[in-house]
Amino acid sequence: MAVDVRKKEGENPASLINRFLRRVQRSGVLKESKKRRFYSRPVSRLKRKLSALNRETKKREIIRARKLGLL
Repeated sequence: MAVDVRKKEGENPASLINRFLRRVQRSGVLKESKKRRFYSRPVSRLKRKLSALNRETKKREIIRARKLGLL
């Protein structure tokens, strides 16, 4: 994924740098490197299941509290 930019004849350094930055952004090199910067393990099946159960119980508690007029 190397980005190669060569100086054109009569081109000033500022426009060369701008052209390089545009090429890097379009190629997606920065986006990919930022994505890979920190590795996060995928969530285990058990943890997802427990999280879903917790969400469900909280939802039921909120519905019950609304019916009782506590919310």
